Amino acid sequence: MSVGDAAMPAPGARERIATRIVFFIGGFAISTWAPLIPFAKHKLALDDGQLGLMLLCLGVGSVLMMPLAGGLAARFGCRRSILAAGAMICLCMPALMLAPSIPMLALVLAVFGASMGVLDVVMNVQAVIVERASGRAMMSGFHGMYSVGGIAGAGGVAGTLALGASPLLAIGGMAVIAAVLLASARRGLLVDGGDGDHPAFVLPRGRVLLVGAVCFAMFLSEGAVLDWSAVFLTSVRNADPATAGFGYVAFAVTMTIGRLTGDRIVQALGAFRVVLCGALVAAAGFTLAILAPSPLAGLAGFALVGAGAANVVPVMFSAAGRQRSMPTHLAVAAVTTMGYAGVLLGPAALGFIAKLTSLAAALGLLVVLLVAVASVARFATRD
Repeated sequence: MSVGDAAMPAPGARERIATRIVFFIGGFAISTWAPLIPFAKHKLALDDGQLGLMLLCLGVGSVLMMPLAGGLAARFGCRRSILAAGAMICLCMPALMLAPSIPMLALVLAVFGASMGVLDVVMNVQAVIVERASGRAMMSGFHGMYSVGGIAGAGGVAGTLALGASPLLAIGGMAVIAAVLLASARRGLLVDGGDGDHPAFVLPRGRVLLVGAVCFAMFLSEGAVLDWSAVFLTSVRNADPATAGFGYVAFAVTMTIGRLTGDRIVQALGAFRVVLCGALVAAAGFTLAILAPSPLAGLAGFALVGAGAANVVPVMFSAAGRQRSMPTHLAVAAVTTMGYAGVLLGPAALGFIAKLTSLAAALGLLVVLLVAVASVARFATRD
């Protein structure tokens, strides 16, 4: 038993609500930036290459902090770690629009990304502890709230801009909302955040390495739909550019619905069947998009990818909490880092492969990867 275990009772309803709020904040905060990227590009007169480097700063900040975030949770507890990261995120949000120069924007994006990286890891540490105490599947619902937050954040900024607000006012208002939600969750955040005294960072090992590899494959697939679905529909299926974006919308809607209903699915089918069937359904979705000649079939394929992938990653985080190869906080940090690397590196690698072969062939590799995930489902989910 750790010091934190003795200091507070077992997590209950208040902690479950707070965990959902923090996941909502994570999706909400990161998504407010997306609609404002064109404004930042125009303000600082960035060309496409410079913008790409700016966006890379956000990802690099996250990846550098994620491996260390588990150690922060163990040393300071989930509550202090989440509150500190959340406060920094709320400060960075308006600063994204206030940055007067390219170096300052790069710095703000790096700090924003680092804070998001800490939040991503520690909220999953809290989620693992809360789910374990509840004795039932809860992780899909937590991750579903992240998706809902993403829709609310991007939609809130876009709606505020449509009403005539300035970019600074739009994101400033969203930062205030995030801060209020963070304060409301405070009492339900866990004082504890780890399994006793351990190093701040160790390399993933044992089943954690396998769980992290599955997350890498699933996040890579998600990133591929985000970055390449519209390009695929327009360049390969000759879809109207005005409607090609609905490929990602279809994916996001089915994924969100799948996660919000996923706890009952996991409870009914079990972790192994959810990962096995989910990976195969996602593989079938990519296969449909690649082989069927119509744009409508492509939309249906990407919707299938979302439905299949929805609950695989939440189940993997639960598995990271159950394994005994590594302490929970370090395992969750490792799995989060490996998964995020899939989002950060995967789509760029697919672009390189597509240039050498074709975009359809590059997406076809994801089918192979998802079938591989299905093949290791039993090993990845066993207790």
